[in-house]
Amino acid sequence: MELEFETKITANILFDYMLHHTYNSPSGILGSGIGAVLVVGFFGTQNILYLLAGMVLLVYLPCSLYLSSLKQIQNTPAFKEPLCYRMNEEGIQVSQGGESQLQKWENMYRAVSTRNSIIVYNTKVNAWIFPRRDLGAMTPGVIEMISTHMPAGKVKIRW
Repeated sequence: MELEFETKITANILFDYMLHHTYNSPSGILGSGIGAVLVVGFFGTQNILYLLAGMVLLVYLPCSLYLSSLKQIQNTPAFKEPLCYRMNEEGIQVSQGGESQLQKWENMYRAVSTRNSIIVYNTKVNAWIFPRRDLGAMTPGVIEMISTHMPAGKVKIRW
């Protein structure tokens, strides 16, 4: 079986990936928890500094990630053109502008999903983002291909 598709990464898709990546890391979880505790602390103490610090932690990070995604889309040549993917029994091949790279299934780090994308990490921090809007009717086949070729413990994809 072989699947081929193209994806185009937009600022919103990149932002979705960055939110997922950040808020599923220990520092993202800790920052959100501390922010929430500070906001709750404000209601108990009426100390405005708690509210301000909590809001900075809860609002600043998403805003900063969104601005960063806009900047990356504008400044990264790889995001200007669609990426072409080919998934087969060997792995995932990505190509763009005459360049091609194959990543074997056994070297994949993990696969996750968000509401908008399927994300396949090829390292702890580098990933291929497959927007669901680009996959369309191929989404079940892509999920099946990933689930078939990666160990179950590395795949956390929701339909």
